[in-house]
Amino acid sequence: MYTLKLALVAFMLASLALIQGTTAAAASGYTLFGDATRVHPGNASDTAIQLRSVGTTFGGIDFDTPTGMTVSELTNLSTDYKFTAGSCGGGAPRFQINVDGKNAFVYIGPPPNYTTCPAGVWLNTGNLVGGPVDTSQLPGGTFYDTWAHFVAAYGDDVITGIQLVTDGGWAVTGGTQTVQVDNVRINNTTYTFEDVVASDKERCKNGGWQDFTSSPGPFKNQGDCVSYFASGGKNKGSGD
Repeated sequence: MYTLKLALVAFMLASLALIQGTTAAAASGYTLFGDATRVHPGNASDTAIQLRSVGTTFGGIDFDTPTGMTVSELTNLSTDYKFTAGSCGGGAPRFQINVDGKNAFVYIGPPPNYTTCPAGVWLNTGNLVGGPVDTSQLPGGTFYDTWAHFVAAYGDDVITGIQLVTDGGWAVTGGTQTVQVDNVRINNTTYTFEDVVASDKERCKNGGWQDFTSSPGPFKNQGDCVSYFASGGKNKGSGD
């Protein structure tokens, strides 16, 4: 019963995040909403995104998804994450996959309860596709569904959006849940959240492209580096 209560509250907060969330910042391929901010440094990079929930507030990232992408075409979903206040709990943080006007949830943290995430250390979820998925908002779904059943039941249905959300401050000690995320992977796209300024292409010259040993690099040559900054980050380095 307690687990079910957590799920129902998470569903309510997820809907609140999607309907009432205001844009905090926008960049290539994603939009921040609620209490979501850029922080420095990231995980082996310059920038990460901080998501914070105090009580019933929320923070999240709304990722662009390819038009027409179906559930069966989602093959990779992962992120690096580090808690700086509170821990995982209350159904958050989580990825939410928008399908048929509802959400399927993929929770972050140690299953089956998704609580007691350590603080102050970067962790990686590994690829969450193939693991447990909460389909209870969908017709015929269940709280702990298998990915195979999710694909069998909804594989041809179009994914209209994917978000990474924290809204579990109400459930954690102290009432504050703050998590930093970096290197979010959705299929073949990795979001490193670096500030991309066209003028930074000057940093690529005179051998500077070789200094980018971590995100947004490494680059294979100066032209690869220049193209990355000139395109606003759309043309990824060869190391991404």
